[in-house]
Amino acid sequence: MKIAIVHEFLTKIGGAEKVLLELHKIYPEAPIFTLLYDEEGTSSKFSDCEIISSSLKKYPAFLRRRTKLFLPKLAQAVEEFDFSGYDIVISSSNSFAHGILTKPATFHICYCHSPMRYAWDWYHEYMIENHIGFGIKGLYIRKVLHDLRVWDKVSSQRVDFWIANSKNVSDRIEKYYQKKSKIICPPVSIDKITPSDNVPDDYYVVISRLEPYKKVDLAISGFNQSGRSLVIIGTGSDETRLKRMAKNNIEFLGWQSDTAVYEYLRNGKALIFAGEEDFGLTPVESMACGRPVIALKRGGTLETVIEGKTGVFFDQETAESLNEAVLKLEKNYTDFTPANCRKQAEKFSSREFEEQLKLTIDEEYEKYSNK
Repeated sequence: MKIAIVHEFLTKIGGAEKVLLELHKIYPEAPIFTLLYDEEGTSSKFSDCEIISSSLKKYPAFLRRRTKLFLPKLAQAVEEFDFSGYDIVISSSNSFAHGILTKPATFHICYCHSPMRYAWDWYHEYMIENHIGFGIKGLYIRKVLHDLRVWDKVSSQRVDFWIANSKNVSDRIEKYYQKKSKIICPPVSIDKITPSDNVPDDYYVVISRLEPYKKVDLAISGFNQSGRSLVIIGTGSDETRLKRMAKNNIEFLGWQSDTAVYEYLRNGKALIFAGEEDFGLTPVESMACGRPVIALKRGGTLETVIEGKTGVFFDQETAESLNEAVLKLEKNYTDFTPANCRKQAEKFSSREFEEQLKLTIDEEYEKYSNK
């Protein structure tokens, strides 16, 4: 049985790429089709894979690093991939990968991280964050996104079976595509993470790409007010602005290896998770390290963090609301035991993910083949 995997951009390591690594472990012989590939940007984690890049690879490096410029070309590029001869294609999609074209005999199963957020539910926020007005450029971008919504809805019908990474995403799939989906949460490499029973040091941790939609500025505003120590791990386009915002109690460490990240989590008081994510692997990694999470009460963390046991939620996107949650956690810190945090994280292990995914693919492929 021939299997292929499709992923949008393989140019950096984030939550979706960690899921892709797990897919590769389950199906090591399956080639990975991707719009763009950057071995250095992915820290050579996919160096043992057969990578098939799209026609976009012909463009100069300075353009390939600015993927927003390719927005009008991405749908066409993903449709160029030829899956003739494959029995199963697994698309790992948060925007375009699900839009591939396959033969009627090929079973296409999509593991969906989210429908295209900047075209659907995040459309207005996307316009504001990117300072897109109603001039010629703004009108052009609005037209591009309108056309993408049409393409996205049409291409969603090409998927034979949907898997959502959370109930949050499952609800979006049903709203925008009118499709049901099975929920299989993303995996965390629990076995590689050792929890800590030690008394934590007096600092908190943010682990995130430094992009506007990640809301790292909210965490900075809160800690600017409180004066508590905050360590920020990650890089991104918003880094310069965020560094200008931060006071001396906030330290930027840039990119760090997984080993270093887990060490900071183990030794810190808690993870600060100020953005809304479709699922959010980092909160589960924090709990695997035995540390609680302070998170905005939206999105995927509602499905992973247990209020009062493995974390605290804050309701409003304000520094004051965040700091109230920090105070609540500190006041009751002994309630958030490493054992409880670890136990919750183990529900999202790689082993559980592999078992559920393989069983689902085998069952659904058999149903499809016997139609």
